[in-house]
Amino acid sequence: MGLFESDKSAQRLPVSLITGFLGSGKTTLLNRLLRHDGMKDSAVIINEYGEVGLDHLLVERVDGEVAVLASGCICCTIRSDLEQTLRDLLVKRDRGEIPPFRRILVETTGLADPAPIVQLLLNNPLVSHFLRLDTVVTTVDAVNAPHQLDRQYEAVKQVALADRLLITKSDLVEDIAALELRLRRLNPGARIENVSHGEIDPAQLFGAGLIDPELKRIDVERWLNERAFAEPDAHAGHAHHDHHAHHDHDHHDHDASIASFMLAFDEPLDWMAVTHWLAHLRNARGQDLLRVKGILNLRDEPTPIVIHGVHHVFHPPVALSGWPDSDRRSRIVFITRGILRADVLELWQAVRAAA
Repeated sequence: MGLFESDKSAQRLPVSLITGFLGSGKTTLLNRLLRHDGMKDSAVIINEYGEVGLDHLLVERVDGEVAVLASGCICCTIRSDLEQTLRDLLVKRDRGEIPPFRRILVETTGLADPAPIVQLLLNNPLVSHFLRLDTVVTTVDAVNAPHQLDRQYEAVKQVALADRLLITKSDLVEDIAALELRLRRLNPGARIENVSHGEIDPAQLFGAGLIDPELKRIDVERWLNERAFAEPDAHAGHAHHDHHAHHDHDHHDHDASIASFMLAFDEPLDWMAVTHWLAHLRNARGQDLLRVKGILNLRDEPTPIVIHGVHHVFHPPVALSGWPDSDRRSRIVFITRGILRADVLELWQAVRAAA
């Protein structure tokens, strides 16, 4: 048996999160999604039925928490323990108490930090054996987001952790160009969509994980979205430049310390050195490692290794079945708070020198 677990992503159900600040349009988005034919093979975990207004859509109430909607979507309210809620859904499905489903969508509360849910999916053995993180969707209120990003770190973090950013209420402002630029600086790898009244095809929301849902295969380039971090003069073996979220305001700039960058290495890496490097970062600055994901070319390993973490919690490294294309570089994307590319690279050089 090898050092690394083989990739079983395709065998696990994808789980996506909908997060966003209070009043940013999550409820409207959920209302639209729960009525969409494209959600008929989905299970959606919400906070309260009353908030979304589903009474007229209910076809069957399985029990106090779980119901089947007219669209074929399964809806349930979250318990205090999300892990137990997820496990109960899987048990009810396997017993035939509810229709089968192919994806799970989790709504978070407005002030919720999405990181603990992501960590649960990445590293909880009772959950990650059956489920995998697919997409983090964050709704961004075009009217109030500039003020919220200035004053609320939670709002900044929701943007920084996202795979999809949905700008809502854009019809109520004259121009969203400045907001789009700010979002791209916070998280250049996330795809931005302008959404009116929650109308969006579910196919545009999901599928940000390592598995391409259409091609049914690994798509590293899409997962890392490394083009968003590329510089015209960048080349292999060097770190791509930081994207900082600086802007014209000089007060309450919670997002000014957010940096996003990619490190790329030409030569195969030593796994022990990588392990020590990441351990140092996690132990010293775990709360400031907002998200890390990458593909590694390691010495004495014939296939690439995938890493993915949020704060100090990382998914066990996974070995892919083969390289998806001719690019054999190691590439690691970082989104951090107060940690610069130069700091991370300097630590790597120190660890490598001591190895």
